[in-house]
Amino acid sequence: MDDGSAQQPQRRGKQDRSSAGDPVRTLELLWRISSGPARGPKQRSSVDAVVAAAIELADAEGIGALTMRAVATKLGLTPMATYTYVPGKAELLDLMVDKVYREMDRPDLSDLPWRDRVNTIAMTNRAMLTRHPWVAYLPTTRPPLGPGMAAKYDHELRAFDGLGLDDVTMDASLTYVLGFVTSVARIAIDTARAAADSAMTDHQWWERAAPLLAQVFDPQQYPVGARVGSTAGQAHGAAYNADHAYEFGLARVLDGLAQLIENR
Repeated sequence: MDDGSAQQPQRRGKQDRSSAGDPVRTLELLWRISSGPARGPKQRSSVDAVVAAAIELADAEGIGALTMRAVATKLGLTPMATYTYVPGKAELLDLMVDKVYREMDRPDLSDLPWRDRVNTIAMTNRAMLTRHPWVAYLPTTRPPLGPGMAAKYDHELRAFDGLGLDDVTMDASLTYVLGFVTSVARIAIDTARAAADSAMTDHQWWERAAPLLAQVFDPQQYPVGARVGSTAGQAHGAAYNADHAYEFGLARVLDGLAQLIENR
C-alpha cells in the first residue's frame, strides 16, 4: 500500500463525486472538444498538466487536500489561471478519474477461461485502487463518460461476453465484481490509515489493548466469537488481512457467478 493511501478517506465536499459539474462542459473537456480558437497570450500550461498535477496531489495527500488553489500552486500558476483550463473542482474530478481509467492495464482476455477473465478484471481494478486510493471513495453512480471510462467498460465487459448472458446481466455481473473489489480496497485503505494515524501497527494496538480487554471481555459469555476471533487474529496477525479477504471473497464471487453462467 502506498504512503498516500494512509491518508484516505478524508471528508469530501458536496461536489466530491463524479458528474457534479456542468455535463456539457465536462464532456467537452473529457473528449477534448475545443470550444473555439484560443485567444490572448500563449498559455503556460494545459488541461492535461492540470489533471496530472491534481492526481499527484490526491495520491500523495488524499482527496481532501485537492483544491484548485493547491493544483495552481503545484503548477506555479495563479488560481485564476487554473480556471482557464478547468472550470472547477467538479469537472476536474471527472477528468482525474477518466485519466486513471485510461491508464489502467488492459490484458488480453480472449483466450482465457471465464473465471480467469473475471479474476484479471478484479486484479487490475485492485491494482488501480492501490495506486490511487482516493478513487475508492469517489462516488461514480454517474460515471465520467470520457474515453477512459468507455475503454474500461468495454474491455471489462469482455470478461462476460459469449457466455450466454443477456446485456443487462452482463452489466450487473460486472457491477457485482467491481463492487466487491472496491469494498475490500476501502477496508485495506482504512486499515493503513488507522496504523498511520495511531503511529501503531495492528499488533502494537492489540498488545496495548489486551490487558484491559482481559478484564472486561468474558470469553465464556461470547464463546464462539472469542474462539473464532482469536484463531483468525493469530492467523492474520491482526483483526483483518486485506489479501486474505480479497482472495477468499473473490473465490465466493466467482462461485456465485458460476451458478449463473455454468447452469445456463
